[in-house]
Amino acid sequence: MTTPTVDATQELAAFLRTRRERLDPRDFGLPARRQARRTPGLRREEVAELAGVSIDYIVRLEQARGLRPSADVVEALARALRLAPAERAYLFDLTRHRARTVDGPATTAAPPLARLVADLLPLPAMLMDHRYDILAWNGEMAKLLVDFDTLPPAQRNSMWLCLMHPRIRESYVDRERVVRDAIAHLRAAWAVHPEDRRLADLIAELTAHDEHFARLWDRQDVLGNGRGSKAMRHPAVGAIAVDYEVLMPLQDTDQRLMICRAADDASQAALDRLSTR
Repeated sequence: MTTPTVDATQELAAFLRTRRERLDPRDFGLPARRQARRTPGLRREEVAELAGVSIDYIVRLEQARGLRPSADVVEALARALRLAPAERAYLFDLTRHRARTVDGPATTAAPPLARLVADLLPLPAMLMDHRYDILAWNGEMAKLLVDFDTLPPAQRNSMWLCLMHPRIRESYVDRERVVRDAIAHLRAAWAVHPEDRRLADLIAELTAHDEHFARLWDRQDVLGNGRGSKAMRHPAVGAIAVDYEVLMPLQDTDQRLMICRAADDASQAALDRLSTR
């Protein structure tokens, strides 16, 4: 199954609309209206006033009528809608106001990065590209998640594994949060690389075959955080809680290096047992 690459105009319209509807008018100190609100969030005229643009301009943006706002207008909209940093970056990406590398994102692991991943032992580590394809990993990460060498290359993708791999999809204790956050990160990457056919095809496949993904994708959530924790149930050693850090190589800024470490003594003992297997 294939899907068109991202239509930035339609995506911009949907994103602005969902963010407007999530706002609480009381947080803006707006005067009470005689007419009751029939829909949630701010009205278009209120966003227009906050951003210093016309109501017609907001209507045309939300109806995907081909406008391309200037960087100044994008900044004004981000302030008016009180966007989080990742959401603001996403809005700038959709309106094509962020510089991109001429050669496009790297989709293979540079040898020095691959060696670094191996040298991080005994900490589980892996390197991913902007599609969340797994480009390099060390032995501890393979023991923690899955033996990546046994998987077809198309399945060496952290989003696909989280949703579709029979064991991994059931291993996360708080699976709803893990999947929700992963999809929000994937959406941010999608906006940066609208021309990427393989990324669009991955999203189409997951949308068609996983109702959970389709529902969360429609939420329009965006994230850009690089640190967190995950609790897992490993079939060989039981409960493991890990803290993870995601680093961005300056030479390949579309890639992400994930490094995990035990979150507590019990988890460290479990990782030690796993390492000796």
